[in-house]
Amino acid sequence: MGLYPDIEPYDHGMLDVGDGNRVYWEVCGNPLGKPAVVLHGGPGSGCTPFFRRYFDPDAYRIVLLDQRGAGRSTPPASDPATDMGVNTMKHLLADLELLRRHLAVERWLVWGVSFGSVLGLRYAQTHPDRVSELVLTGVATGSRAEVGLLTRGLGRIFPEAWETFRAGVPEGERDGDLAAAYNRLLESPDPEVRARAARSWTDWETACEPAPPRSVPRYEDAAFRAGFARTVTHYFAHDHWLGGDEVVLRDAPSLAGIPGVMVQGSLDFGNLLGTSWRLQRAWSGSELILVDDAGHNAGARGVAEELVSATDRFRPS
Repeated sequence: MGLYPDIEPYDHGMLDVGDGNRVYWEVCGNPLGKPAVVLHGGPGSGCTPFFRRYFDPDAYRIVLLDQRGAGRSTPPASDPATDMGVNTMKHLLADLELLRRHLAVERWLVWGVSFGSVLGLRYAQTHPDRVSELVLTGVATGSRAEVGLLTRGLGRIFPEAWETFRAGVPEGERDGDLAAAYNRLLESPDPEVRARAARSWTDWETACEPAPPRSVPRYEDAAFRAGFARTVTHYFAHDHWLGGDEVVLRDAPSLAGIPGVMVQGSLDFGNLLGTSWRLQRAWSGSELILVDDAGHNAGARGVAEELVSATDRFRPS
């Protein structure tokens, strides 16, 4: 079946998670339904109303949130005065637990896209008793190889766009860690330097797709560009704040007993590293579904239908 119809939240709020941060959350669907939480990508993208449509609103109590610094959460990462030192994986995991308790949820299905799959996997590994199932798409694990592919490896596929992207950092840093170099530019006290770096970063993200769009509407918003690029590079330059490389893959066997479905576009460039296959082999009880001719896009034809099928499979009987 297709996506469920548009719905509106019946409750929402701002949760004080400490460190001067307030996280936006909303709940829609059935107040007595099975709890599910949606984890957006980026990091730093924020949730959209579209994500509500992957769940049967009669069966699920659907929780959406904007992670620290993203979307409607405050303070925004786009503000150069916002302290990114309190925006790490440890903080995001703690925020999820605080929100779960605030909403009096015992266990919930965790749905994640892209970076949201990294966060969802790590949450399930560290809080397995709080996760009933996992539904993931655009699968990532936060490894150095994944960051290297996105910032350097794809230059062989999109050489012209990559040369422009590489030229966006100082000459002496072009052969090093490009995510870290861009993060330094995005932390510059000069607003023009920050603006150029944010535009260059999002131009590259737009270009490195199997069928690059002419433009991405959200990237035309200067504030979104600034917060998104700053947050992405903050995580990319620090091993996603996981404490080391391939931590999620290393701990994948601990997910045994948690049913999971991974829906992956066959043209998602993350497949070049075999990440989803490695994860599926190490995670007993998981299923990997490949969708032909789809990329890194949860809304792509075929991907969206498989995601709905997955949440339908886990809804209460």
